[in-house]
Amino acid sequence: MDFDLTPEEEAFRSDVRTFLDENLPPEGERDAMFPLRWSTLVREKGWVGFSWPKEVGGGGGTLMEQAILKEELANRRAPALGSCIMGLAWVGPALIQYGTQEQKDRFIGDILDSKYQWCTGYSEPDIGSDLASLQCKGERQGDDYVVNGQKIWTSLAQWAKWMILLVRTDNATEKKHDGITCLLVEMDSPGITVSPIANMSKQPFFAEVFFDNVKVPVENLLGKEGQGWQITIGALANERSGISEIAGLLWELDLLKKLVKESRVGGKPAREDTRIRRKVAEFETRIAAMKYNGQRYLTKQIRGEPVGSETSVNKLHTAHLEKYMSEFALELQGSYGCLAPGSKAALERGRWQKEALGWCTAVIGGGTPNIQRNIIAERILGLPHD
Repeated sequence: MDFDLTPEEEAFRSDVRTFLDENLPPEGERDAMFPLRWSTLVREKGWVGFSWPKEVGGGGGTLMEQAILKEELANRRAPALGSCIMGLAWVGPALIQYGTQEQKDRFIGDILDSKYQWCTGYSEPDIGSDLASLQCKGERQGDDYVVNGQKIWTSLAQWAKWMILLVRTDNATEKKHDGITCLLVEMDSPGITVSPIANMSKQPFFAEVFFDNVKVPVENLLGKEGQGWQITIGALANERSGISEIAGLLWELDLLKKLVKESRVGGKPAREDTRIRRKVAEFETRIAAMKYNGQRYLTKQIRGEPVGSETSVNKLHTAHLEKYMSEFALELQGSYGCLAPGSKAALERGRWQKEALGWCTAVIGGGTPNIQRNIIAERILGLPHD
């Protein structure tokens, strides 16, 4: 692992910082229209889809430059690069690698311009995190695929215009990973019903999606029939160092330290309590471990080496930190920690309460902690299945 940046990379970091100094006001000074202005600025700068090839409208940047960009933006609490979250994270990379020229021309420009949202039709009831066991059916009938079944925990489904959907087109394969096909589906297609699911903090981020004889044109097949698993794994394998997530956790840790300084336990300053100091040190150590793991992943990607199961280690750390940092913050607040988010008497308008109630989004999404432990045990440590 080489921690030194090249002169060109150092110059790029300097350019990013200069741009942020000139264009990014402090969080408290950003008005309601700022996200729109910011989206226009970074699009013009070529930072949306920064590592995508220039021939499809991307920035043509390197993986290292992209990591630098994400780190600097996260450190300054800048808004996301583009508001088409799923489109930029998964759909765009899948289209670049597997899409036809017509599909690239149709969708990639709109993703980069954040014209509308995409959602991902992956998880289903009764299969948990075992995505390869999906049963939502896609049957070829003439020039269409007819889709029947259900998806659940679908992020942004109620606001999305398009879905990248995994369906089973062949039940006779030897391996369950085969026979899965990827379709691009318009969300206003007849036969689609979206039912939002609110989490404990009353945020309807997820939804159930039902398909009742939904017709999807064959031209919306992404890749080849039966290639869906390969397409999905390929899209998820994009820049996986977790740089921005780590920077976000460091920001939360700074807020937690500030809360410790302002809190009292047993009539004494909380920072003088040995147990509390030990807990904060544990959080800091875990985040440091994530940072160095992330740099290992990034180094492998830059070398062109595959990054696979080892990323489950950081996912497991994230799950622990998202849950226990917010719960620790409520403990520090004493009885004030029981107040509802938004209450006038709640510290920071109930910011930590909202975090504590919404942890499941980060912890369960992308595979539960038990799934990550199984992956680490079986694929990294080589432990037996039974």
